[in-house]
Amino acid sequence: MQTISAMVCAGLLFLGTVTAIAAQDVTLTSRDGGVEVSGNLLGYDGEFYRIDTIYGELTVDGSGVVCEGPGCPNLTNFVAELQISGSHALASMLMPALVEAFAVRNGYRSVRQSTGPDKFTLELLSGDGTDLLARLHFVAATTDEGFADLLADQADIVVAAREIRSDERTRAREAGLGDLYSANRSRVLALDAIVPVVSLGNPLNQIAPADLARIVSGEITLWSELGGPDAPITLHMPDLNSGFGQAIEDLLGTAPDETQPQAVTYHAAASEISRAVRRDPFALGLTSYSEVGSNKPLSLTGGCGYSLAASRLTIKMEDYPLTAPNFVYLPARRPPKIGREFLAFLRSPAAQLVIRRAGFVDQTPEEISIDQQGQRLANAIAQAGPEIQLEELQRMVNTLGPLRRLTTSFRFEAGSVRLDAQSRSNVAQMARALERGTYDARLLLFVGFSDGDGAAEANRNIALRRAQAVRRAVMSAVETADIERVSLEVDTFGEALPMACDDSSWGRQANRRVEVWIR
Repeated sequence: MQTISAMVCAGLLFLGTVTAIAAQDVTLTSRDGGVEVSGNLLGYDGEFYRIDTIYGELTVDGSGVVCEGPGCPNLTNFVAELQISGSHALASMLMPALVEAFAVRNGYRSVRQSTGPDKFTLELLSGDGTDLLARLHFVAATTDEGFADLLADQADIVVAAREIRSDERTRAREAGLGDLYSANRSRVLALDAIVPVVSLGNPLNQIAPADLARIVSGEITLWSELGGPDAPITLHMPDLNSGFGQAIEDLLGTAPDETQPQAVTYHAAASEISRAVRRDPFALGLTSYSEVGSNKPLSLTGGCGYSLAASRLTIKMEDYPLTAPNFVYLPARRPPKIGREFLAFLRSPAAQLVIRRAGFVDQTPEEISIDQQGQRLANAIAQAGPEIQLEELQRMVNTLGPLRRLTTSFRFEAGSVRLDAQSRSNVAQMARALERGTYDARLLLFVGFSDGDGAAEANRNIALRRAQAVRRAVMSAVETADIERVSLEVDTFGEALPMACDDSSWGRQANRRVEVWIR
């Protein structure tokens, strides 16, 4: 008689409750009758059964068995069910647009049905409209509620306006969801950024991140403290319970102090912030890049770095320090086939175009010539300390001059050698590009840079090790590419090209990076 392991995946894969099946006794029998497994049917995704047996929870390939019992699904009229929950902006706007594009690409029809406040369903039908293929149920709430649904096993896809926090990650592990930092459990969906905005009549054009944090905390309450008129600052922010509001707290390292006298108005949507600022010459808004509207965005500046404005390229490269990626999180179970196809579609060029048209920043790599780097190089010369010799600056220009910079950059978590979330996504993205042969017969130069805290030679060595670590991470992520077809090299210029001042933690973190240059 065959062993059970010949028929099941031994619990290594987990299916979600993708059809509304109450747990009932069923019996799965191999087609030759040699193996029989009984238990409670927990789910079926059109291909695989998930069954709770005396051996534990098992996943069984439906093509090799016959199902008998009251809980057996209708195999002919199977309809995939997916629950999508999380950030209101992502769940109500971006994800439906991506589903629509996925439907068009596959020749499906999509029908939207409202099911309640901030709840709706998108049905995917065959091209002629006769067969219902899938129902995607959306709950447009908050990032917190999305994570709560994930922990309660009530979501197949969670969209989050911020990265999962350490306490949430711990609770997920305790709930048996594994490590939500791992590549198969989370990914960057799109890029956004926190942008300070003022009305067009406000004379201010730029602001230091430290001053921005002091405004949020209530230490600065008047425009005159920033060189403006003697008028109070009216601060407009997203609801602190929203994922974007929490991202502001995480990135600025501070939150509004309710004991401070400054006026703070909270908004449920970033678009409301833009409208409020446009009407008030003394307002300052913290909004998303996708919702700047007709307001004036303030550049971020410092005494030793050059001014950094939020743009598609600076956000994509993470040069803009208040970049805020949006995420997709997945439970520890296998989605139905159409769900897997949709998740794969999210990485495609077509999906990246939808993301860009929706006002977010896509992740498609772009090449930037040295001519577009002139401001950075001028700042490097202006800010070069006594340990940065002219010969090193000349070597940097001569090395990078014939190359083009990729918008794919790598940065590290604060106080850690671990790549941050956007950079981990970039590793996977670059590995896929190498597998497709995108960079065949080309040179990819991983260039390490450091902050200026400490001796220049020690910083050069640290930056070189970071560049080597990123190169190893990319090579380790490649599964099918012939690495011999592309040249992957490393170099370093240490603290020679600062992005920001080293007098703050965010500035030092911005300077510690690995760029990719290509020829």
